[in-house]
Amino acid sequence: MKTFEKGKLRVWYDEALLSVPPEQCFDVGFWQQQERIVGQASGRGTTWFIQLDNVQGALRHYRRGGLFGKLVRDHYLFCQWDKTRSYQEFQILNHLRQAGVNVPRPIAARAVKKHVCYQADLITEKVPNARDLVTILQENTLRDEMYVKIGREIRKMHDAQVNHTDLNIHNILIDDRERVWIIDFDKCGVDFSQDWKSGNIQRLLRSFKKEQSKHNIFFSEHSWQLLVSGYLPQVKE
Repeated sequence: MKTFEKGKLRVWYDEALLSVPPEQCFDVGFWQQQERIVGQASGRGTTWFIQLDNVQGALRHYRRGGLFGKLVRDHYLFCQWDKTRSYQEFQILNHLRQAGVNVPRPIAARAVKKHVCYQADLITEKVPNARDLVTILQENTLRDEMYVKIGREIRKMHDAQVNHTDLNIHNILIDDRERVWIIDFDKCGVDFSQDWKSGNIQRLLRSFKKEQSKHNIFFSEHSWQLLVSGYLPQVKE
C-alpha cells in the first residue's frame, strides 16, 4: 500500500492497480473526460464503475443512512487518519484477501479533513460477471451445493475474525464461475471475541426471510440448513 499526503488529504492506494495520479482518481469528472465511466448503480448514493488499465473499479462516496443521514449526509467526526472509514475498509479487505476470503480487491481509499470532520471515498475492484443473491433468487432456485459454498465462505470470513455488521443477501454475490463473494465492509472490523458470530448468522437468516416476504425469492428451510452445514466446522474422520 502506498500513501499520498497533501495538506488535509490522504490517499492510500495499490500502485499495481492504479496508474493515474492518486489525487485525481476520486474525481468523477476526471474519469468522464477520459471516457472511462462504464456504468453506474444507485443506492444510498451513486457508485460509478470506471475502467482502469486491467480491471474495472467501483468508486463509492461514503454517505450516512437513516434519519441522521438526512441531517449530515457525508461528514464523519475526525479522530485520526487510520480511524477513517475508508482507510479501515481498505485494510479489512486486504486482511480478508490474505486470509483467502473472496472479497473485492481494494484499489484506493481517500479521506479529506474538513475542520473537525472528514469525507471519505473508496475504489474497489468490481467483481466481474457477478450478481447478488436477491437478484438470483428472484429468478430461480440455487443448487444445494451453492448454499454449502455460501456457508463455507462466511466461515472463512469468521475464521479471519472479521465481524460483518451488515451481513445480508444483498452483500453476497455469485459470479459466472459459481464463486461466492462477500462485499460492503464499511463499519466492519476484526474482533477476537466469539459472541458476535451467531448474531451475524441470525442477521443473514432474517435477511433471507425479509426478501422472501418482500420479493418472493426462492428460499426454504432446507436451503438454510445447507448453508449452515457449510458454515459449521468440518469434522475429520
